[in-house]
Amino acid sequence: MDLSDLIERNAAFTPDKPALRFDGATLSYAQLASRIARAAAALKSELGVGRGDRVAILSTNHPDYLVLLYACARLGAMLVPLNWRLAVPEQLFILTDASVTALIVEEALAQVAGPLARAQPRTRIVGLDYKPSDGLSFAELLARGEGEGRNPHTDFSSPLLVVYTSGTTGRPKGAVLRQEALLWNGMMSQHMHGLTSDDHVLSVLPFFHVGGLNIQTTPALHHGATVTVHARFSPDATLAAIAADRPSLVVLVPATMQALIEHPLFEQIDLSSLRALTTGSTMVPQPLIDAFEARGVPVLQVYGATETCPIAVYTRLGGDRSRPGSTGLPGLACEAKVVDARGGEARPGEPGEIIVRGPNVFFEYWGDEAATREALRDGWYFTGDIATRDAEGYFYVRDRKKNLIISGGENIYPAEVERVLCTHPAVAEAAVIGRPDPRWQEVPVAYVVLRAGTRVDTEALRAHVSTELARFKVPREIVVVESLPRNALGKVQHFRLRAGEQA
Repeated sequence: MDLSDLIERNAAFTPDKPALRFDGATLSYAQLASRIARAAAALKSELGVGRGDRVAILSTNHPDYLVLLYACARLGAMLVPLNWRLAVPEQLFILTDASVTALIVEEALAQVAGPLARAQPRTRIVGLDYKPSDGLSFAELLARGEGEGRNPHTDFSSPLLVVYTSGTTGRPKGAVLRQEALLWNGMMSQHMHGLTSDDHVLSVLPFFHVGGLNIQTTPALHHGATVTVHARFSPDATLAAIAADRPSLVVLVPATMQALIEHPLFEQIDLSSLRALTTGSTMVPQPLIDAFEARGVPVLQVYGATETCPIAVYTRLGGDRSRPGSTGLPGLACEAKVVDARGGEARPGEPGEIIVRGPNVFFEYWGDEAATREALRDGWYFTGDIATRDAEGYFYVRDRKKNLIISGGENIYPAEVERVLCTHPAVAEAAVIGRPDPRWQEVPVAYVVLRAGTRVDTEALRAHVSTELARFKVPREIVVVESLPRNALGKVQHFRLRAGEQA
């Protein structure tokens, strides 16, 4: 069996049950299973996608995003979701690093197609919602597909997702997740939410993140529930959907929770259909939780990472949610510990690093053995996140990965922004930190040391960064300093910059 068989089994049990709703249209489980089979056949017969090949998608949320995921599972291929918020050079790096066989791209995001064709002429480009000048539309691809659309030796142990996450070296790494990771992740979601086929999930977070894809969306499909998909988050559309479609579950990050709370209709919209709202991705301010619970919506917290698919630690619906600030207990199908600097288990209340082990944990970083060895030790994934546990074993996440900035639910690694800043001819050194922001939780701020004898306008530096990186990664402010604070080994001390210190 492979992951696509779960959709086929649900289609056999309830063929007419709505599986996906999108933009006023509904796809039943029978229709979804048929579309997955046709997509797999077309990828194999028309594009030559085989076991182990990579297929990328650059699109906002769309039902065919999920069709491609399960078609890849059927073939033993891997889906590479691309963050549509990234700049073209960032997307091009991922496509080249993953050596993708095909790219399925939404017309509004197709500016990467030309550079990709020049850099990797063998990559086939398919228009998700349009016909490229020198390629096929997805509809044409499906129509041309022939054959059964399966590959031998494909099962739950086959790699399925390569999800790129920005790294501390300034270049993203592709975390490889096997099909079994999604299978066990789905089981933990069921345990966390009490998920059944009667549920209706509203999916508004981007599918290029494992949070949007795997906390509720794929688990709902595995259990025969209905999923309403929004192309992207909009406070107006989300509140309207809660009022009209009456979903029972939704996942939001703190920035999107804040946007709903600040909406003028928040207090008027009927939220009673929601059995739970799940949140995570960063430390969640208690006032956001209180605002929804005051409206009768239980708020669950989940801790995890791209490398854990992402569910690893969570609070459970019907479980103990009486510990403010706690993200819960290790999931039903994985282990999680807090360890000290020597690798021993930390005492209750003692801060240490979170490590996770289980079938939901990633297999490797694509093409990066050194990074894989550093992160995976004896089966344990060392997250770099700092937490404490109380005497009953509940987790309290205290800090994030070293220097990581989370802005509106998006990860920003300072090294990535620093690398681009230092390509400007006037910049000798750069350091980037996160500054608290009432709307986005954090925004990036850069400190730069200029080369001797040079001068530059800081807005010109921001414009320089914007040519290489996504807009949310562009420093909100750039401060010119004479030198940066460093330790005895010469490493920049970001914590001193966060504290308002300089050299």
